[in-house]
Amino acid sequence: MIKKLKFIMSLLLCASIGAYAQTAIVLGNISGLKESKIVFYYFKDGKSVTDTVKVKDGQFRWVVKMPEAQKVSVVLLDDYYQFFVESGNIKITGGKTIEELKVTGSKTQDEYKAHDQTLLGLNNQRSSLYDKWGKVSDEEQAVLEAKIEDLGKQRKQRNNQYIIEHPKSAVSLSLVSDKAIVGNYEDAIYAYEKLDPSAQNSMIGKQIAERLTVLKRSAIGAAMLNFTQNDPEGKPVQFANFKGKYVLVDFWASWCGPCRAENPNVLKVYNQYKDKNFTVVGISLDDKADRWKKAIKDDKMPWTQVSDLKGWKNEIATYFGIKGIPNTLLIDPKGNIIAVGLRGETLVKALGKYLGGV
Repeated sequence: MIKKLKFIMSLLLCASIGAYAQTAIVLGNISGLKESKIVFYYFKDGKSVTDTVKVKDGQFRWVVKMPEAQKVSVVLLDDYYQFFVESGNIKITGGKTIEELKVTGSKTQDEYKAHDQTLLGLNNQRSSLYDKWGKVSDEEQAVLEAKIEDLGKQRKQRNNQYIIEHPKSAVSLSLVSDKAIVGNYEDAIYAYEKLDPSAQNSMIGKQIAERLTVLKRSAIGAAMLNFTQNDPEGKPVQFANFKGKYVLVDFWASWCGPCRAENPNVLKVYNQYKDKNFTVVGISLDDKADRWKKAIKDDKMPWTQVSDLKGWKNEIATYFGIKGIPNTLLIDPKGNIIAVGLRGETLVKALGKYLGGV
């Protein structure tokens, strides 16, 4: 009986140690933090969850089960902050700004910061170029966009190289996840396939795999969804009506600043190619009909516009897994996707390639 009890106690102790080993204890001491509570956003059992933590005199304590390292989000100092959390003791210290925050105790965060430093030069160059965006001549703007595109390619190459060299890393998983959320299918699947099977089978890895099944719907060569949604007058529009033409499917919204800034460029190419077997179909992620209609009028958009006025839950955007706008799909006359994410000079070049000689 005594031996049996000792065996049971041993099992309980091992289970307790195992559970503790998967626990992260995050201690914060931020002098500029005035909030009485903060909310952490993270994933648990494959689902997005939140934990609300009390703050007193800039100090807080967050204890959470964290079997795998992952990037966690929180709003601090009126700003959005992300850092990697893993099992063990982690400290966040700082002053009055996000830039002053320092995370210690997370090996994964250290790895992320080291990689981020290799991108610093590219990021600084891109920021300085974006400061000039829209403030220069059309010719200078084209050069500006080309430089930004090149910096983006360099950044993508460095991230891909990191993934190849660190296929088991939680940082690599995060980089692939970012590609799957805001990138295209081709880039995302390339990076995902570089991950080690252990990373692919992790919680975040499985989420990426699920995301890729959705993103594949917008892969180059995939057939365009034959959707039906209403125009501003409430009349149903079926996409099949545009078969035989090149169609730019433009996801946008009246409340989206970058979308509104891109509209003049879309109008320019529309006017240039509208008589050459080309048109545009706008899909709005608005949820207020009056604002949607006003934006169409204000931005002088003469092409077909549709929406189900469900905001981010727009059925077409949801089908293609659209997570950011502006976003576009270029469809050929056979109804297949031939390009994604075109805007600015890349849109001009793509249409010149397909329609320039028409």
